[in-house]
Amino acid sequence: MTAATSTTQGSLNGATVHWQADLDDAPVAVTAASGLLAVAGASGLCGVYDTERGESVATLAMAEGLLDVAFSPDGSHLALVGPAGHAVWHARDGRLEVTETGEWSARARWFDNDRLAVASGRRVSVLSTGGAPLWSTGPAPSTVTDMCWLRQGREIAVAAYNGVYRYARHQPAPMTHFPYSGSHLAIAASSNGRWICTGNQDRSVHIWRTRDGDELEMAGFPDKVTRIAFDDGDRWFANDGAPEVTVWDFAGKGPSGRAPRLLAGHRSVTALAWRPGGAGVLATTGSEGDLAVWRVESGSPGRPTIPLHTIGLDGPGVALRWLDAHHVAAADRTGSVRVVAFDV
Repeated sequence: MTAATSTTQGSLNGATVHWQADLDDAPVAVTAASGLLAVAGASGLCGVYDTERGESVATLAMAEGLLDVAFSPDGSHLALVGPAGHAVWHARDGRLEVTETGEWSARARWFDNDRLAVASGRRVSVLSTGGAPLWSTGPAPSTVTDMCWLRQGREIAVAAYNGVYRYARHQPAPMTHFPYSGSHLAIAASSNGRWICTGNQDRSVHIWRTRDGDELEMAGFPDKVTRIAFDDGDRWFANDGAPEVTVWDFAGKGPSGRAPRLLAGHRSVTALAWRPGGAGVLATTGSEGDLAVWRVESGSPGRPTIPLHTIGLDGPGVALRWLDAHHVAAADRTGSVRVVAFDV
């Protein structure tokens, strides 16, 4: 169950805790939309909260555990995925519809309020909000680790072993294969469709220009790269894999030949999320237990940048989400969930 919510007053370094709650599970993912915040736990518990007051709205459970959660853009439906299948919770009437596929389901991604993509073993299934199958990709060479929508919902890019596989809707065979040997752990595409990037087991970031398949690689990170993201303006791209958050400038012809910006303040990076709107503001958490907010352009390429604001959590951060331009929801390993207001 989720514990009672408390509200904390006061400010530290321009950061104010708006409310705090506790999930009786180890959080793995958070999502938010239309005044609702969902926090998923590894053992299968999912708490849904009102973002303004922190009150518990619902407590959901998936028997085999959870790996990811995602709200539809309007907040009407919540997708939950885990080791044995997927489910959809309907906010209007509280129904939880569970589909036990027996397949490892690592990601859920909505394109709009009517189309949900879920990774299901080696395939991606596109479903209606009621769970009806709309179409499915053919099998990838391995279990799908991540995916993203492309071209206004007409395509899906899938990360799996040995590259990225790009599928057109209703077509089981990939229309394009962007090859790169090894295990791909995360995928991100620019909203203009120009770039596809993956974070990889071999401690690299691999980049393809979609127009012609030209490739770039950023290698040599101290650890595997599992968290990557473009900002809304498609200029900035952030990745983990080092104590510093590495941020690349994709303006103009892209990042080739440019030194990255380095956001230094964590022991290791455990979560990252761009503020909506494309203003180059990034929130991160670290293994030391800090939540930080950065303005990328306040630093210089190749030189460490310090955060605008930092606030301590109860343990290592594991997931975070911007609720609006000033409020961040963060969950840490202890099960603590906070909404923090930042003066940015």
